[in-house]
Amino acid sequence: MPLLLAAGDHGRCPPSFPCGYLGNITYPFTITGRRDCGFLSIRNCSDDPHTPKYIQLQPNGGWVQVVTTYPLLSSPTIRFATFQFRDKHFYDLLQSQSCEAFTNSYTLPLISHFAAFSLAHKACLFLCNKTFNVTNINMSKYNGCLGYDIYYDHFITDEDASRSSLKACKKVLLPIKDLPDANDPFTFVTGDVTVTVTLTDQCSDCYYRKRGQCQLDSREQFCCAYSYAYEETRKKMWKVATASTVAAAVLVVLMVLVCCFRTKIFYPLFWKENPTHRVIEDILKEQGPLTTVRFSYLEVKKMTNSFRNKLGQGGFGSVYKGKLHDGSFVAVKILAVSKGNGEEFINEVVSISRTSHVNIIRLLGFCFDNTHRALIYEFMPNGSLDKFIYEDKNASKDVHHLDWKILNDIAIGIARGLEYLYRGCNTRILHFDIKPHNILLDEDFCPKISDFGLSKVCPRKESMVSIFGARGTAGYIAPEVFSRNFGAVSHKSDVYSYGMMILEMVGRRKNIKTKVDRSSEIYFPHWIYSRLESNSELGLENVRNESEDEMVRKMTIVGLWCIQTHPSTRPTISKVTEMLESKVGLLQIPPKPFLSSPSPSPTNLSYESFSL
Repeated sequence: MPLLLAAGDHGRCPPSFPCGYLGNITYPFTITGRRDCGFLSIRNCSDDPHTPKYIQLQPNGGWVQVVTTYPLLSSPTIRFATFQFRDKHFYDLLQSQSCEAFTNSYTLPLISHFAAFSLAHKACLFLCNKTFNVTNINMSKYNGCLGYDIYYDHFITDEDASRSSLKACKKVLLPIKDLPDANDPFTFVTGDVTVTVTLTDQCSDCYYRKRGQCQLDSREQFCCAYSYAYEETRKKMWKVATASTVAAAVLVVLMVLVCCFRTKIFYPLFWKENPTHRVIEDILKEQGPLTTVRFSYLEVKKMTNSFRNKLGQGGFGSVYKGKLHDGSFVAVKILAVSKGNGEEFINEVVSISRTSHVNIIRLLGFCFDNTHRALIYEFMPNGSLDKFIYEDKNASKDVHHLDWKILNDIAIGIARGLEYLYRGCNTRILHFDIKPHNILLDEDFCPKISDFGLSKVCPRKESMVSIFGARGTAGYIAPEVFSRNFGAVSHKSDVYSYGMMILEMVGRRKNIKTKVDRSSEIYFPHWIYSRLESNSELGLENVRNESEDEMVRKMTIVGLWCIQTHPSTRPTISKVTEMLESKVGLLQIPPKPFLSSPSPSPTNLSYESFSL
């Protein structure tokens, strides 16, 4: 049984620490100097987005740069978190196209008494002597290494390998980016290594049940350092339990009598339980401890000052400005209507509680109190992207158009956020409603993807998903979501929506019913494509120099690639980020989008979202 020690500061540990471009880091990660709040310390957690953050992989060892972290998730039996770091040596070998990167299995230099570490995304490569006659396989082959060929297939099993001539080859286990769609190992083996951190049973029991910290004592033995708050609570509970034994017995008897009375007489008339309420409670219980706080309706009412400062309204409720106890401002979305047994509400709570990324909105809490439902987000002072890109004669004079550098950075930030949703989490999260209304901007115009009401969480190994009926907003929905004749629904469906949004950012207007060149009904993607195809001036407003023209052309080309009709033709979101960060001269102009302009008066197939 693990030793319990008192830890005076643990009771004052905040739920998370800000750490620059990593966003807010949570247990088991912590900042250097606060080992009482976690056991994986990250160094240089300043606000400067350009300052690299480092983590030590083994005691007294070297420090490696952290690319991103993902919050601690829970299943019924295990607790695990994920982070990604850059192995500089391995990364350089891949960048220089050195086959030395493939000669040995990748091992993690991680030692911990509190958790086990493993590669989150990995694959087996088979190194076969070029003189070998490899048969009975259907695999990709790479022959660019001296002395041996590399065979690869993500879905091959050890049993498959043992039945083929591959058993005579050397098998190496290497980290990969994700489910690769290329044959060249230099494109999918990665030096940005994603690691899963699984808490031991002792540490999980200490942190979740005893509300303690996993530490080592002077003999290097595991101990659970609990907080004074926990100990005081335990003592008080014991005193109360001892003093109220008789009262508790009486209360139990009364409850039994009330239940019997209620069931036989009044239950059919007054206490008929709302099935939606029960479904939501059951789902929340299945999720286990969430990283977000559950508030009562009275607490929500207090933080919004009785709903006095209204920020906006949509088809499913209103948004109010609020303030937490620590003085930080929040946006509180009060849900008025719920469809599908509260599916949108559950999606929002479960999806966002799994995330921690600088380009994903932070869900700080939620309220599910009888008929009252609310979502509490971090406050975004600049509102949503749409008010900065659409021409609106009635708009406030305070709203100004963003320059192309900021728009380009916003496009890259959104792409990184989507990439995190597909690759960063233990499960894939497909958003299904990417549009300017759902992109929120902080005080520095850093974009945050919001509104996960239509999202779908699916296991990481699934590259395609099943959905019933089209979901999303007309004008942004991928063709395959309407009809499976165009292909399977996957993360490429979000890529399509992203492309439509990028083109609206370029045109600073809706893609449909756009008045350009005296035409009353020109579909903007077709119009801008004809300009690119003829290498003409784009004729867009506020393009002041060659640098801005290059950014606009790059965003346009990327947007047109993303809205290709067939999902297989669209780039992955990782490729989108790469294209946006490359030079425009390296990008090829895609085929012309096949589909014609949508209806000038589209019907929103889900609901009108609103800004936070």
